[in-house]
Amino acid sequence: MKIHRLVDEFLDRLRTASASALLLDYDGTLAPFQTDRLTAYPYPGVVTILDRILQSGKTRVVVISGRPVREIQALVGPLTNLEIWGAHGFERLLADGQQMTNAIDPQVMELLLEATEWIRKAGLSPMVEAKPGGIAIHWRGSSKIEIERIRALALSGWAGIALSPGLKLLQFDGGLELRTAHPDKGDAVTSILRESSPDAEIAFLGDDITDEDAFRALDGRGLSVLVRSAYRPTRANAWLRPPGELIEFLSQWLKMVSG
Repeated sequence: MKIHRLVDEFLDRLRTASASALLLDYDGTLAPFQTDRLTAYPYPGVVTILDRILQSGKTRVVVISGRPVREIQALVGPLTNLEIWGAHGFERLLADGQQMTNAIDPQVMELLLEATEWIRKAGLSPMVEAKPGGIAIHWRGSSKIEIERIRALALSGWAGIALSPGLKLLQFDGGLELRTAHPDKGDAVTSILRESSPDAEIAFLGDDITDEDAFRALDGRGLSVLVRSAYRPTRANAWLRPPGELIEFLSQWLKMVSG
């Protein structure tokens, strides 16, 4: 299977790199989407390869997801020394087990409570997930007509609240989320870049619109990879189709850091 030329060039540099970081979105990137999001386990082989990359001691592996940290932990199972930035970076679990959570501005919290109350009155509570720093409506598995009805209803109901500079309204694959404007995945990547040595080889793999902030933050500094079966316009500079090309890329990464 032929991998994108820019990916090949990156992997060649990785072979001799003094430091490296592998940054990964979860849903749609490491794992296929599922109607029941709590059963969205990684593609076969992903956990084993990531574990071996971690055990090499030569790569910092970080999952940056819109999910809370606890959900990622449950889904990746036996992985140890994995760093997780959950809720778009609102939560952070370090490789040594230390966990940190950002504080929410009281005014932003009041607006999120207002949005939650609107959802209750609109009868959408069964579709809602309360997340650290935000609230999400999930419609995966619903009919197209029902999705459009829910989307239009939520966008209308949250329109005024979302105008607050402290909030951001995100449409993701399978739902809609109202959350704190910062941090986002781009902020997470920027922080990791700040913590990394200037010569470290860094890549971020993601699939969704929310990953564009991360692609933007990495622009000119590392490899950004869109992981999707079908291509879409993106700031990423490479494209891989899951699971085959994803598995090949991770396997090649392991080979480069184990040589």
